[in-house]
Amino acid sequence: MTILLVAALLLPAAILATPPSLAAGSLGNYNIISGSITTSGISSGAVMATQFHVVHSSSVNGVGIFAGVPYGCALGLIAESLNCMLYPNLIVMANLYGRVATYDLYNNIDTVDGLVNDKVFIFHGTEDSVVNPGSADNVETFYNKYNSLVYKKNDIAAQHCMPTDNYGGACDQLNSDSYINNCGYNGAFEMSNYLYGGGLRRPSGNEAVLSNLLEFDQAEFFQISNPATSSMDDIGYVYVPTRCANGVACKLHVAFHGCQQGRVAIGNVYAVHAGYLEVAELNDIIILFPQAISKAISNPQGCWDWWGYTNILYDTNNGNQIIAVKRMVDKMTGFSI
Repeated sequence: MTILLVAALLLPAAILATPPSLAAGSLGNYNIISGSITTSGISSGAVMATQFHVVHSSSVNGVGIFAGVPYGCALGLIAESLNCMLYPNLIVMANLYGRVATYDLYNNIDTVDGLVNDKVFIFHGTEDSVVNPGSADNVETFYNKYNSLVYKKNDIAAQHCMPTDNYGGACDQLNSDSYINNCGYNGAFEMSNYLYGGGLRRPSGNEAVLSNLLEFDQAEFFQISNPATSSMDDIGYVYVPTRCANGVACKLHVAFHGCQQGRVAIGNVYAVHAGYLEVAELNDIIILFPQAISKAISNPQGCWDWWGYTNILYDTNNGNQIIAVKRMVDKMTGFSI
């Protein structure tokens, strides 16, 4: 999984696939605690999480960024996205701030005041060969500009991966099967604990209830075209902890997989093994896992759009994928974020 189409073509595609489900249900409405919406992602999913956060910062109050790059870094140009990944020292941060200011002026994103004091968790492995570890500094610089509260973890010898403490490949090796590595570090917990202010219960590894991981119909959230037009799957995942299913007030977290990590590529491996479910079950956090798919020529590795393959306003409230995920969150919460 890489965050860029060009680089992704250099990596072997995942060979495990999940056959189409026959009866994905409709996404439910839940008792979501006001102010509890956060998001995270790895690689292209990290950038998508950043985009979703910046676009909806009045409602999304924190973000976890694993092996990502700053918001707007590609400037809608695939060539520029290479610099974002490989040469972070070449990124002119003023260009990103200008992009944000323009979008703010024209109401393409929520006012940047919404980023003030939001929690931002950054993880980047020192051995990452896909996205230069120096990119973490650019992400930090970006959020510091808007007075967010940033925590950066960049001292683990991890490759390009979602770090766990109980599953995956060797921490410092590129694991193209799932891009999940066992680093003796529970990234999903550490991120969640930071975003939610500390005090979360730490999982031991066996708390997830797999029957609480549900498939839902993503096509419901596309009013004109089908999901595939925007490189999204017909089916998404949502994990609803036992207490949340019984009406207890719960938090909501949106988790974006990276390239080659979606349902069609590797089934539910990312949702089940990235570390989110155990944290969710113990701490009453509903996890929404939107799903992207590959698309010939424009997105063959199933990445989220962070360089403009869906439309030129991909990183705004007019972006196809952002609109769809917002509709999902709106339905789950019962109000428009």
